[in-house]
Amino acid sequence: MKSKGWNMRVFKREQRSLFGEILDWMLTPLLLLWPISLALTWLVAQGLANKPFDRALVYNVQALAQQVKLGTDKRVEFSLPQPASELLRADETDLVYYQVRGAFNEHLSGERDLPLPTPNEPKGSSYQVHIRDDEMRGLEVRVAYTWIQLAADGQRPALVQVAETREKRSVLAAEIIKGVMLPQFALLPLAVLLVWLALVRGIKPLSQLEERIRKRKPDDLSPLDDKAVPMEVAPLVVSVNDLLERLKDSIVTQKRFLADAAHQLKTPLAGLRMQADLAQRSGSSEEDLKKSLQQIGRASVQATHTVNQLLSLARAEGGGTNLPLQSCDMALLASEVLQDCLPLAMDKGLDLGFEGVAAGTPGGQVQGNATLLKEMLRNLVENAVHYTPNTPERQGVITLRVLVDPYSKVLVIQVEDNGPGIPLGERELVFQPFYRALGTNVDGSGLGLPIVKEIAQQHSATISVDVAHPSQTPSGACFTLRFGAA
Repeated sequence: MKSKGWNMRVFKREQRSLFGEILDWMLTPLLLLWPISLALTWLVAQGLANKPFDRALVYNVQALAQQVKLGTDKRVEFSLPQPASELLRADETDLVYYQVRGAFNEHLSGERDLPLPTPNEPKGSSYQVHIRDDEMRGLEVRVAYTWIQLAADGQRPALVQVAETREKRSVLAAEIIKGVMLPQFALLPLAVLLVWLALVRGIKPLSQLEERIRKRKPDDLSPLDDKAVPMEVAPLVVSVNDLLERLKDSIVTQKRFLADAAHQLKTPLAGLRMQADLAQRSGSSEEDLKKSLQQIGRASVQATHTVNQLLSLARAEGGGTNLPLQSCDMALLASEVLQDCLPLAMDKGLDLGFEGVAAGTPGGQVQGNATLLKEMLRNLVENAVHYTPNTPERQGVITLRVLVDPYSKVLVIQVEDNGPGIPLGERELVFQPFYRALGTNVDGSGLGLPIVKEIAQQHSATISVDVAHPSQTPSGACFTLRFGAA
């Protein structure tokens, strides 16, 4: 009981909701893209925040560069007017630093500790402004600098730098991010709600289909309307309709089978009752009583045979999925069937023989169920025994063959007799349940050949019936089983 309960819990845990599955796949990318969008917005905001302040830095560098001149002694001179100096110090939020160095790297003005450009940074043409990120007194700064070539004799250029801390830039970037992301915070729940509502509306046809199926009566197997469902659900409805059609055919077949079986059992059971009533009548002689008992015995044998055949057919119909499969030597099974049927053939004086390959011959094996295959061969042989007469003018002969086609390597089994044969118009009918050829006067249930056909189909084999001896009268019958290629 614990194991069963555990299995039920596993089943419930593995069962998933289609609604939840689709919702997960729709919302997960949305929720994953949101932080990616935040990171991209931050990068874009940084670039946007740098642009106006970088232009101001470039302007300041160019303004200072205009104050760098070459003196009469060929030395670099720098003179900063007071208004310009005050302009550089006028920023209330950020700190602004500048530095001017001469051709021999001598300090001319500004902060001495402002970092110099690295040697691998490009110098470009004279007065061309470059911008870099650097650090000044423990603070991150944005530096704009330019090299000034004052002399044409190859003298080293002078350097002008202006640096600014990044406080205003960070504030502007944060404002940009707030302006972009705050609406997204409001739109994200709205998007989730819209996805939820859209999914509910999309799943609604499935709920309606479930409701229509649930309201159906147990005996209503009419097809569902595949036009009233979305295109994606239509294949499922078509498959369900196909299943309903096959189920309807199966129920009809079962009803017909049960009716035929009841009719077949009704005859021997009525005979049993009648003979029992005759035997119980007063004044019955010993001879009459004996005849009644004999009739009762024959009727019970017939009823028992019919019941056994019904059980065999039921086992054959369900055996393809319930019984294990293994490699079966058909020659060995054929010899066992002949031994079982030999007493019945000897009682009628029939010649029962075997032809074909020996047991263990390559190609004579079939992957299947030995019990069902043996039942199939037994029904074929018993059918031949029942319908093959034995007269003083002509002895009945039955031959069971197990052959391997040398070209296609197909296993072939034949049961041939020299009985009355089967008319051409009845060769397909004999494989239907409870059908018996007319004019034979042979007791039987009419289930032997349907059992053979059912077992053959489960083992990927085909069965056919033909004339055994066309030039003779009677011509006899030959049942041929052909299995798949080895």
